This record gives sequence, C-alpha cells and structure tokens, in this order.
Amino acid sequence: MVKRTTLVCGFTLCMAFLVPVATFAQAGTMTATPATSPSTSLAVTVDSKTTVFKVAELQSMPQKTIKVHNAHNNAEESYTGVALGDLLAKAGFVADKTTQKRMLHSYLKAEGTDHYWVLYSLTEAEPSEHLGDLIVATAMDGKPLGGDGAFKLVSTEDKKPQRWVRNLAAITLKSVDYPGPLGR
Repeated sequence: MVKRTTLVCGFTLCMAFLVPVATFAQAGTMTATPATSPSTSLAVTVDSKTTVFKVAELQSMPQKTIKVHNAHNNAEESYTGVALGDLLAKAGFVADKTTQKRMLHSYLKAEGTDHYWVLYSLTEAEPSEHLGDLIVATAMDGKPLGGDGAFKLVSTEDKKPQRWVRNLAAITLKSVDYPGPLGR
C-alpha cells in the first residue's frame, strides 16, 4: 500500500512504508508528527526472548564514547553508551565462531517510540566484523539525552544520521534462511 502525503510546501511524498511523516511548518522548519513520548526502557529480543533494560542497567555496563558529525545540524557530537554487541550478548546472542554464519544471515530492527525504524546488518554490531561503532547511547556531550529519550542508537559509519534512532524502545534480532540454491 502506498501512502501519499502532501506537504505544506506543495511537494507530494510517496511512501512505500507506513511510518510517521514529518511535516513542514512555517519557513521550512520540520516538526515531528505526532508528538512522541520519550523512551524509558529498551526491549531487546533475541531468539524470541525479550530482555528489558533500564538506563541504570546500561550505565552499569562497560561504556564507550564515540565522536560523530551530525550532518542534520552540522555539529560535532560526543555520545556515551554501551556497544550494541555487548548489549546483544547480555540479551543472549554471543558472537563467536559458532555464530559467524548466522551473523551473515541476520539483521537488527531498531525502533523508536514514534515507530520510526531502521535496519542494520548484525555484522555492523560486531567489532570483529566491522570497523565502525554502533552504540546504544544514554548521554550526549556528558549529559542525559533529554528530548531524545533515555536511549539513542548511534553509528559512527553513517555519513548522515538517518539510521540513528532517538527514543529507542526496541531492538529485534532476526535471522533469514534462504532455502534456494543460493542459500548454501
């Protein structure tokens, strides 16, 4: 189903997925529609088992600080939080030689309280497979995230923060098995 939305500035936007749409307000500024509640907990699902984390639990885990350029506001930002690979291990997925093939056939769906969602390859969360960092941040520039909720997914490898998820509420690990001749 294709949803069409006409923006105030006169453009038509065709969307293949039903996700919240940003609308242009006065003078071309963007505001989120509808207003969302900030995230207060994070549900991580691995193999149909969901583990719910609170901020204090993430803050008690080993912390990683990354520096990124946010192209949306043209600013350098510093985020502190837990490496996503460490969080997945705590939720039940441990990356090792026995799970290497599964990692190549798996993805992560990260979703915010506003139902905005993105996908990452599972290998992007594993330092032994990927050079970049993918963290679940609980602080920006040494302060709580504020309007971005308690959790924010941030990647050092994306040129634009399009796959960063503020008000992060859920991360789900999914594996894909392809039974055809290419799925060997």
